[in-house]
Amino acid sequence: MDKKPNIVLIVADNLGWGELGCYGGGALRGAPTPHIDHLATEGLLLQNFNVESDCVPTRSALMSGRHPIRTGCLQSVPPGLPQGLARDEITLAQQLSSQGYATAHYGKWHLGDIPGRYPSDRGFDEWYGIPRTTDESQFTSSIGFDPSVADLPYIMQGRAGEPSENVKLYDLDTRRGIDAELVDRSIGFMRKHAQASRPFFLYLPLVHLHFPTLPHPDFAGRTGAGDFADSMVEMDHRVGQISRAVDELGLRDDTVFIFCSDNGPEFRKPYRGTAGPWSGTYHTAMEGSLRVPFIIRWPGRVKPGQVSNEIVHVTDLYTTLSRIGGAPIPQDRPIDGIDQTGFFTGASPASQREGFLFYIKNDLRAVKWRDWKLHFYWEPEVNEGKGKLESPYLFNLKQDPKEESDILIFNTWVLGPILKMVQAFNQSCIAHPNTPPGKLDPS
Repeated sequence: MDKKPNIVLIVADNLGWGELGCYGGGALRGAPTPHIDHLATEGLLLQNFNVESDCVPTRSALMSGRHPIRTGCLQSVPPGLPQGLARDEITLAQQLSSQGYATAHYGKWHLGDIPGRYPSDRGFDEWYGIPRTTDESQFTSSIGFDPSVADLPYIMQGRAGEPSENVKLYDLDTRRGIDAELVDRSIGFMRKHAQASRPFFLYLPLVHLHFPTLPHPDFAGRTGAGDFADSMVEMDHRVGQISRAVDELGLRDDTVFIFCSDNGPEFRKPYRGTAGPWSGTYHTAMEGSLRVPFIIRWPGRVKPGQVSNEIVHVTDLYTTLSRIGGAPIPQDRPIDGIDQTGFFTGASPASQREGFLFYIKNDLRAVKWRDWKLHFYWEPEVNEGKGKLESPYLFNLKQDPKEESDILIFNTWVLGPILKMVQAFNQSCIAHPNTPPGKLDPS
């Protein structure tokens, strides 16, 4: 590959499998999604793209190519405490920057909120957005909020080699407008580097649909179906703006364009989403937590109009995009991501992955392998778990997509390949010890 392609990676927040029109939702949810639906016709739509249980672990897996249990990025913690990716992790942005890519992050980071761990410290040339998460926009309007004991949330910005700085308070008003700002900055970034003929990596982790799911004023009341549906329509519009800008800049044929979600749907009312045919929401090991939308368009390389149920995991994006950008994969640590370039481009008829382990915090909750899912804990709804099972539950996901009928006793042979996967992973963790959560960086 002589010319390095641009890479546009848009990650929605808490977008469930069943929300988009191309996944069976859209108008059925009171929120048509024509721009994303059209994008799906132009490339490959995955029905079995898998992520982690919530925001922090998925973003760490994407940026490091490693399962969160390895990196210590198990879940979010309050502001001001050590969190996120330690500086000895090699990020996807660092990988691509080393190959001459211009890199930008616009949106939600959630992988470190202290100097040394902001996006501009971790391989991005520039960034604008929120260091942590969206529910903080509720802080200043909450009953009894006391800024003397709780950090005020801010939208921030930074450039490589310079300190990141606060831009403005992140409250309910700025929460409504932030995605529009992120898109405007993204288009400016693409235009600048298109004119310079420099390949770029645009990472755009949108704020929608994370609660409080509040639309931009231009979209408020648009659907008549409430704030959530209005926000869905706005999110679709924002993706359409980026796609249209790529076309207008003459970059379509030279750009890998990916749209996906970071985890399954929100479970809190009135913002509760849907995972379509799958059970559960985020923060569980159910398919509704693991499976999320994923679409990739790469004209001339990825055949349009494809739909696949092959297993792909979020860590695979690290390895695949590193390869596409010409970056060698780190050899000094376990990298869990698998290069899926051949599968995406049709050189291989199937995914290079048969399964993966799924942790929530320090607990191995489940393992997926082929069409099978083995649960070691049972928590079909958030905060409604039975704890660790004396005997695991086994489901065949094609025959039982809602994971309702345990059939382990009839299929104990499946334990063999699954437990071998677990043993191999455990051995790799012994050979390369996991980073403990909250690890401090060298001073």
